[in-house]
Amino acid sequence: MIRVEALYRYPVKGFTPERRDELVVQPDGRVKGDRSLAFAFADVESPDDTVWPKSRGLALMGVPSLARIALAYDDEARHVRLRVDDIDVDADIDDPAGRAELAAAVTAYLRTTPDARLLDEEGVLPFAFVGDGRTSRFQDRPQGYVSLHGAASVADVDAAVPAPVDDRRFRSNVVLAGTAPWEELEWAGTLRIGDVAFTVQKPIERCAAVMANPDTGVRDARLLRVLTTEFGHATPTLGILLLPADGGGTIRVGDEVTVIRA
Repeated sequence: MIRVEALYRYPVKGFTPERRDELVVQPDGRVKGDRSLAFAFADVESPDDTVWPKSRGLALMGVPSLARIALAYDDEARHVRLRVDDIDVDADIDDPAGRAELAAAVTAYLRTTPDARLLDEEGVLPFAFVGDGRTSRFQDRPQGYVSLHGAASVADVDAAVPAPVDDRRFRSNVVLAGTAPWEELEWAGTLRIGDVAFTVQKPIERCAAVMANPDTGVRDARLLRVLTTEFGHATPTLGILLLPADGGGTIRVGDEVTVIRA
C-alpha cells in the first residue's frame, strides 16, 4: 500500500521545513501557510506579488548557508524564532521592529559564512522580511502546486553518493512510502491522497538547492549531475507536481494514496 509518510510546510521561503500531521490544500493548489514569508532584497519593488522568482530574495539555490538556520513560525502567536550559532531571536512579525530584528539576525549570520559576498552586491541590503504569515504567495511559479516524491527515490540517490541525502534536500510537501524507486515519475492522470483528488502535472526539475547539506549548509553532493548521469534523466528530476482536481481539502500523514488513472 502506498501511503503518506511525511508532510512538510515551508513558512519562510528558503528556510527550515516544518513537519506537519496534516496540510490544507487550497483550491488554487497552494498549501495553506506555505511560503507565506520571505526575506526580500532591498531593490525588490513589489514584494507581495504572487510569483516570487528566487532572484528576488534569499533562497537555498544561491545561499546554501541558509540551511543551518533553525527557523520556526508560530501561526497563533505570530512569532518567528531564528536560531543559529550564538544568535537566538524570537520576534513578533506584526511589529516592524521584530521584522527588522529578524532581517538583521540573518544578515549578521551570513557575514560569518562563505556566502557573505552576496551582501556586498548592489541592491541586496538591507533585507526586508515580507509577507503576512498567512497567504501562500512566495512560490517560484504562477500556478500553485503541491510537490510530492517517493522516499524510495531519495533512498536511491542516497545510495549513489557518499554524502548523506534525505528528504529535506528536495523540499517536497508530500513524501510517500510504499512506492518503488522513481515510480512516481511514471504517474499520469488522477491521484487520490486520502479524500483529496489531484491531477498529476509534471515532474519537478531540480535546482542547485538540492546540493546543500540541510545540516551543514555546505554543497557536498553534485546531485544535479548525479540525477542525469546515474539515473539517466534528461534533466535533473525528482518528484512530481500536483493540482487539486475538485477544490482541494486536507491531507494527512498515513493517508492511503491511490493512482486512479496511470
